[in-house]
Amino acid sequence: MQSTVRSKAYLHVAIIMDGNGRWAQRRGLARSAGHCAGVQAVRHVVEAAPDFGIGTLTLFAFSSDNWRRPVAEVSALMALLHQYLQAELSRLVDGGARLSVIGRRDRLPDDLKEEIARAENATAAGERLDLQIALDYSARDAIATAAAAWLAEDSPAHRAFGRLLAWQGKGPGRDVDLLIRTGGEKRLSDFLLWECAYAELCFVDTLWPDFSPDALRAAMHEFHRRERRFGAIPDVAPLAAVS
Repeated sequence: MQSTVRSKAYLHVAIIMDGNGRWAQRRGLARSAGHCAGVQAVRHVVEAAPDFGIGTLTLFAFSSDNWRRPVAEVSALMALLHQYLQAELSRLVDGGARLSVIGRRDRLPDDLKEEIARAENATAAGERLDLQIALDYSARDAIATAAAAWLAEDSPAHRAFGRLLAWQGKGPGRDVDLLIRTGGEKRLSDFLLWECAYAELCFVDTLWPDFSPDALRAAMHEFHRRERRFGAIPDVAPLAAVS
């Protein structure tokens, strides 16, 4: 059943882009080659998203836990993110995408922070797609930070707390309609825990570098088949009277 809670043009889809390393290892390549291939998948999915009724697309690029990876791999990922922003900026502007980065920035390399600010400023007028990249992001840390900022005398209403998360740049600012995770794993991995309270979940075996617009179309088709009740009972036709 197609969701009627929001217009299709305003759907928020979040993706955990998993499987770059395994994609490379299966081909006898360095893990960095998988991350490079994953960037191409990002480009194709970002370009296709608005055509599938996606107004906000949030991509999990680097979690706070990913700092535990080998230093060489982390450095390569940071350099790749920097290159992505440089290479894709004009394409994002031409495509009407507005880029924002959520998560911590204090631990990022200075040149990457500068490139993020430049890309956010250059794409600020984009209206076709809100593209959000979660970088050095942890949902638990975001929630804890927002809770610490909450005044003790205030009542933590759900909507107000969600706005506080977004105001601090820790979260995307709106609920997720569909969460997709590639790579075959079936867990949230500390990603948008607050915003995914009522999200539809879609776990696919496809490794991220192989995730195509056709795969996104299939996930969206599955989403529109689901009935979203948000705890309520769907409207049903009254039973005919029995004579």
